Amino acid sequence: MVIGAGTAGLGAALALSRDGHRVLVLERDATPLPATADEAFGWDRPGAPQVRHSHAFLALLRNLLRDDYPDLLAALLDAGATELRFCDDMPPDIDDPSPKPGDEDLVALACRRTTFEWVLRRKVLESPLVELHDGTAVAGLEWATGPEGLPLAVGVRLTAPDRRARGETTLPAAFVVVANGRRATVPEWFAEGGATVDEETQDTGIVYFSRFYRLRDTRPWPADATPVAGDLGYLKYAVFPGDNGTYSVTLACATSDRPLRSQLAAPAGFVAAAGAVPLTEPWVDEAAADPMTPVHAMAGLVTRRRDFLRSGRPVALGAHAVGDAHTCTNPLYGRGCALGMRQASLLAAAVRDHPDDALARATAYEEASERHIAPWWRAAVAQDRHSRDSHDDTRDAPQDAPGSSDDTLDPRDFLRSLLREGLMPAVRTDAVVYRAFVRSLNLLTPPDAVISDPDVVGRVMAVWERRDEREEEPPLGPSREEMVARLS
Repeated sequence: MVIGAGTAGLGAALALSRDGHRVLVLERDATPLPATADEAFGWDRPGAPQVRHSHAFLALLRNLLRDDYPDLLAALLDAGATELRFCDDMPPDIDDPSPKPGDEDLVALACRRTTFEWVLRRKVLESPLVELHDGTAVAGLEWATGPEGLPLAVGVRLTAPDRRARGETTLPAAFVVVANGRRATVPEWFAEGGATVDEETQDTGIVYFSRFYRLRDTRPWPADATPVAGDLGYLKYAVFPGDNGTYSVTLACATSDRPLRSQLAAPAGFVAAAGAVPLTEPWVDEAAADPMTPVHAMAGLVTRRRDFLRSGRPVALGAHAVGDAHTCTNPLYGRGCALGMRQASLLAAAVRDHPDDALARATAYEEASERHIAPWWRAAVAQDRHSRDSHDDTRDAPQDAPGSSDDTLDPRDFLRSLLREGLMPAVRTDAVVYRAFVRSLNLLTPPDAVISDPDVVGRVMAVWERRDEREEEPPLGPSREEMVARLS
């Protein structure tokens, strides 16, 4: 039984059903399957407000589909998704644009979240082993005593009778997959069985705003238009390609920055802010594209990890959390869908290896999650802290400070200078650094791979040490003071 028909839940249903398991998916929102991708964009999803925002489908996810579910990848491309091949159109000043082994892995997908889930759900439901009940809310888990006296989940309790299960309010299951998102009350459900789930939570400190557009001539995402992203210190911005001529623009600021928040929430303020940033200005030009949505805001965002092991031993058996119900990172980094599908595959592998041993299955799954998922949570925690420090330091300062060659830079200033005047110029000019950066961005290498590679670090430092020889780069956008004045 899978609770939740989002990306992680459907990914678990796909992986488990293809291993021969009968799967029942329970989805709280009443979401009958639309006929087209554009109709899916209008899905009423109160349980998943993030579908109205920008999403990245990174190379980790695309390669998982390519290797394990080629029919799903083909269906996505048929529905209008496109592949973004990072090495087909490298920066114009790169030193060696020639193809290299491994470039075939540096490919992401351009797609709306609703289109991805629409295609994924259709593909999952092609299996006679899968049944989906939407409009069915789960109140909690049914518990029994399992091996070694551990709590064992044996089914679910529903908030109301399930009309498709003969009016039952409890449903049994061989095991339960909890995939109902970052708002899931997982610790409370496990506590009902006598299990304690520890969790570590950190507020991201940001609120972000997204708006979708469609190109007027509805052509596909331009082949020469690479994804746009940047950070002014007080404002983060990005443009995310979608499918069928759509794309989204996202702006994010600190939760505490009330003057900026109030302006970005309104369409006029959103367009004015994006129009003040050179890289996003063309994407809010209504002569080229039509707005498809109002401005959607999302706040209360946390980076959180739940620990289902204690001293190497599972706290409970028969229930496994996946995706945001297990580990969620700042959505601004675009890792959620890729990590959710990856974790669904980890769970299917643990079930495959331990079909009849609930204790061994839970242990293997959580240990695999620790190896493959937890490092990205830790990286997100560190990124969020650095971002908050940068915002605090640059709130009333010009965006392009400090960036000097002064040897007295404090560590935070040095790090910002190294990123701005070392790493990013190297990404634009050095093919080795470019590929290392893109691999890390797409979750194909561990989070610390770039800074732990002596060759890459040496190349970045060499670029940084020549910073005074280069012309000063123009600022990425106005200072916060200038932006607030412009919006006011």
